[in-house]
Amino acid sequence: MEKQAKNVIIIGAAGRDFHNFNTYYRNNDNYKIVAFTAAQIPDIDGRRYPAELAGEKYPEGIPIFAQKDLPELILKLDADICAFSYSDVSYDEVMGVGAIVNAAGADFLLIGPKETMIRSSKPVIAVGATRTGCGKSQTSRRIIEVLMDMGLKVVAIRHPMPYGNLVAQKVQRFATVDDLKKHECTIEEMEEYEPHVIRGNVIYAGVDYEAIIREAEKEADIIIWDGGNNDFPFYHSDLMITVADPHRAGHELRYYPGETTLRMADVVVINKMDSADAAGIQQLRENIAKVNPEAVVVDAASPLTVDKPELIRGKKVLVVEDGPTLSHGQMKIGAGSVAAKKFGAASFVDARPFAVGKLKDTYETYPEIGTVLPAMGYGETQIKDLEATINATDCDVVVIGTPIDLRRIVTINKPAVQVGYDLQEIGKPDLVDVLKSFVKDSGL
Repeated sequence: MEKQAKNVIIIGAAGRDFHNFNTYYRNNDNYKIVAFTAAQIPDIDGRRYPAELAGEKYPEGIPIFAQKDLPELILKLDADICAFSYSDVSYDEVMGVGAIVNAAGADFLLIGPKETMIRSSKPVIAVGATRTGCGKSQTSRRIIEVLMDMGLKVVAIRHPMPYGNLVAQKVQRFATVDDLKKHECTIEEMEEYEPHVIRGNVIYAGVDYEAIIREAEKEADIIIWDGGNNDFPFYHSDLMITVADPHRAGHELRYYPGETTLRMADVVVINKMDSADAAGIQQLRENIAKVNPEAVVVDAASPLTVDKPELIRGKKVLVVEDGPTLSHGQMKIGAGSVAAKKFGAASFVDARPFAVGKLKDTYETYPEIGTVLPAMGYGETQIKDLEATINATDCDVVVIGTPIDLRRIVTINKPAVQVGYDLQEIGKPDLVDVLKSFVKDSGL
């Protein structure tokens, strides 16, 4: 007898995969989700998507396996479809997974915005990017700053990072730094949430984005979707702003779903123009014009500040950078490296010989990271390993290029400086022009 419902494995990384399930599959009798697989983020396989979130069709919840087991899972679970549901992946890698899926006999599926975007009763501005590490966070902060100056109540919603207790993380609201402790945030979560709350605006995140936006609507004039990686938004957006990086010119047409976010954009922000070369900027302009000629292009920079620049000059430095930007974002350098060079570091220490525990595993998984230290902090063990690696490294000064000050999270046994960066538009049009027009057209 033919199966009534098709068996589906959702291929993910604890974010888009859960959202695709919640919006498209959870109450869809045409499909049965037999498993999730996990990649990119360490230690998220081996869990279950809990019954409390999965709904009445899944009283036992849904198991989560490592993506490396996908071929065996397709056969064992009699999967008909595998739905690819995570972001910032090269086209070669996406289709490599597709080949594995097809070879095992299943269909390979990419789920689009139509089935997964939720509508809001409030105007939504979405911020996305063509790659991880383009500068979405400072762009979102700049947008919120402009809107707050207009007297509007702005609430941000962040792309999910549910690496802990999923039931407890269903709907999370962050309004103070103490909320970060209450929700037991990882370093990656703090890097995204803390800059918002210290500026006086509320940010939501979690697992169930239908429930999240209904709460956010209660206290907002306008919603900002602060995207993750290079994913397209979870919400229908009234204004889509995509950030692109001339340091990785060409990637905007070679990574999934970064090209989607570029093609969807009403506005494209070319960031980091203060540190990129002219050839990269020109190539990026040409690619934007090729796939989205109607988009408004805003030129921008992310100028760097250092709290104690005098400690860098002539010194042997260890540079600590944002973890995801180095790992699946594939950046060789970040704000810390640029700042260290700008302020006269004598040399850069290779962190790899000093790495311990989970940090050693990270270098093995992502060998292209090179000499800088990724601030991986997805759990307590990784945070302890990060502290131990920093303190074991033979250097004069630690240059912290992460969005938050790591000195608040780990104890560092040597001098350290913190790098800061904010978005700064260059010339016209700028985001003030764009947002004034949007606010007027929205009747706010």
